Amino acid sequence: MNSEKKNLEAKNNLVPIAIIAGVFFIFGFVTWINGALIPFMKTINELTEAQSYLVASASYISFVLMALPASSILTKIGYRKGMSLGLLIMAIGALVFIPAAEARTYWVFLTGIFIQGVGMTLLQTAANPYITILGPLESGAKRIAIMGIANKTAGALGSLIFGALLLSGIDDVKEKLTAVSEVEKNVLLDQMADSVFVPYLVMAGVLAILGILIRKAPLPQVEAASEEKTPEGETTKTSIFQFPHLWLGVLTLFVYVGAEVIAGDTIIAYGISLGFDAEDAKFFTTLTLFSMVVTYIIGIILIPKYISQGKALVISALLGIVFSVLILCTSGFTSVLFVASLGISNALVWPAVWPLTLARLGKFTKTGSALLVMAISGGAIIPPLYGRLVDSEKVELIASGIEQSVATANAATSSYWILVPCYAIILFFALKGHKLQNWKRINNKK
Repeated sequence: MNSEKKNLEAKNNLVPIAIIAGVFFIFGFVTWINGALIPFMKTINELTEAQSYLVASASYISFVLMALPASSILTKIGYRKGMSLGLLIMAIGALVFIPAAEARTYWVFLTGIFIQGVGMTLLQTAANPYITILGPLESGAKRIAIMGIANKTAGALGSLIFGALLLSGIDDVKEKLTAVSEVEKNVLLDQMADSVFVPYLVMAGVLAILGILIRKAPLPQVEAASEEKTPEGETTKTSIFQFPHLWLGVLTLFVYVGAEVIAGDTIIAYGISLGFDAEDAKFFTTLTLFSMVVTYIIGIILIPKYISQGKALVISALLGIVFSVLILCTSGFTSVLFVASLGISNALVWPAVWPLTLARLGKFTKTGSALLVMAISGGAIIPPLYGRLVDSEKVELIASGIEQSVATANAATSSYWILVPCYAIILFFALKGHKLQNWKRINNKK
């Protein structure tokens, strides 16, 4: 009888799962084109490494500013209208790229990226808790892994398409820039900037159409299980601050998103710094995303039947530490492959952290979800720190007499050490953090 009920629920959930997978596909496509945008923006706006990674910051900082407002908006208008609004806002952000390209002004580009980030915040705040509580929490990682496949497949397509559109011929342009006058340089850079016009116009149109269509999507109402109660029936928790595992989950997601963005968004620029042509390096983000998709498929098969969400998270964190160290210990394409391999260690972190963090929150689930979405801001803070480390290390190496190209490559490689503490925090949450139910337990252990 129970198995029949589960089968019926699974069938009823197929349509909403497919719709939410489509949403994940959309913001996967938009998010992962940053890997191509970073070297593109660096060239047309003549930026430093740290400045170029503000492309990621502009997108992810919106999650800090908009997550709690997004939660309030969704409470008032519901998941479906909220996703529709998010898509329409993303379309507006795409349109901003057109005047940005005309003016070739970096802050206008960043404004467009930020506006798209606001729309993605609405989508994330609605879609992640929705898919998490659409079925049993113990299989939440499995459903989110399915979303991950849609997200990263779209990311791979976006990276390839925009890599071809934006990075084609960039090596020739960079070479010409060193030998032309200031006027000729501006003409070359203006022509290069104009290449964003058509793709972002098409993107805006597609997002707007999808935003209208999703208003009619059949999404059932779902609610989280109630919080823990005493035998007398009274709730044991009265504040969001009484859930230590939530705050540790937020910290974990913060460092994870930073590590994931570094793995996906720096790999093209990293390959170029090692001497690879942009024509070849533009495929490197796809390697990272492919490794994530393969790992998602493995997670769908194994979770929760053969392995728990917690154990999957432990394995992911350990692999992240190992791969990070191997990046530091290798060079050339081998090092690039280990950056791409971070996709293996990253794939199941997001799917595991969400259900482990939302467990036992009850009526605080929506607020907890908003806080987790705010943690996506790790992608705004940690990658620029990586870029700053690269700039600082490069200056020191050049000052010591090392050739600039060699100094750039060495600095880019050595700065990946920033990933090690990130994965260490993820490991702590996987082993201990998600089990903590009150702050007294933490203090007693001290």
